[in-house]
Amino acid sequence: MSNLILRLSTGIAFVLVLVGSIVLSPISFCILFAAVTGLSLWEFSTLVNTHAGASVNRLINTIAGVYLFLAFAAYVSGYQDSRVFIPYLVSIIYLPISELYLQKEDPLKNWAYAFASQLYVALPFSMLATLAFMTDPVSGEVSYSWLMPLSVFIFLWTNDTGAYCVGSLLHKRFPAKLFERISPKKSWVGSIGGGVLCLVVAAIMHAAFDANMGYLQWAGLALTVCIFGTWGDLVESLFKRQLGIKDSGNILPGHGGMLDRFDSSLLAIPAAVLYLYTLNFF
Repeated sequence: MSNLILRLSTGIAFVLVLVGSIVLSPISFCILFAAVTGLSLWEFSTLVNTHAGASVNRLINTIAGVYLFLAFAAYVSGYQDSRVFIPYLVSIIYLPISELYLQKEDPLKNWAYAFASQLYVALPFSMLATLAFMTDPVSGEVSYSWLMPLSVFIFLWTNDTGAYCVGSLLHKRFPAKLFERISPKKSWVGSIGGGVLCLVVAAIMHAAFDANMGYLQWAGLALTVCIFGTWGDLVESLFKRQLGIKDSGNILPGHGGMLDRFDSSLLAIPAAVLYLYTLNFF
C-alpha cells in the first residue's frame, strides 16, 4: 500500500509540474525541458558508462544536449538566427577529437554512445520547441502556444491509460502479445484500446480548442503519437534489456528514472513534428 501511495503521489506531482510549466509561460517551459534534457542525458551517459563499458564524457555530453534544446528554442522563437547552433557544432566536433588524447580503452564505443544520446535524447526534446513556438503565416510574428506540446503528452498518457486498462481486462481473452521478446506484458488488445481512447480524446480536444484543425487532423495526431509512443516505450525497453537493468534510474520514487518517464515521448515528439509539418500546420 505504501508503495502504491508513493507511486500515486509522485505521478500526480509529475503531471502537475509538467502541465503547469508548459501552460504557465515560455520561460517555465524552457526551464523545465532544459532540465529534463540534461537529467536524461546524464542518466543515459551514466548507464552506458556503468553497464556497457563506455567512458562517455557526461559533463560535455549533457551540456551539449541542453545547449541544443536552448538553441532550438531561441531559434524557433525568433530571438536568435541560425548562428546560435555554432557552439553546439563545436561541442559535437570536440567529442571525437578528445578521444585522440584521452587514450580510453574503447574510443569508438564512447563516440557511438555519445552521438546516440544526442540523437535519441537531446534532439527529440529540442524538437518540442518547434511545437511550442508558432509563426503566424500572415504577420510573420512568433508566439508561444502550449496546446501542441501539451497535446502530445495528453495523448501519450491517454494511450498508456487505455492500454493498461483494456489490457488488464481483456488480456486473458485476447492473449496475443504485441512484442513479447522485448516487453512480455504488452498485448495487442491493450494497444488497440489505447488507440481507441486516444481517438475519443482527440474528439474532446477538437471540441475544446480552436487550433485550425479538424477532427480528422486531431485523430491523425493522436494515432501518430499513440503508435510512435508505443515504439518509443519498446525502444527504451530494448535499451534496458541490452544493459541488463530494470529501471533507468531512481530519480522519481516509484517511477524509475527520467528515461523511464519520457521514453514514449522520445519517438512521439519527432513523429508529431513531422506529422504537423506534413499538414503544413506551421
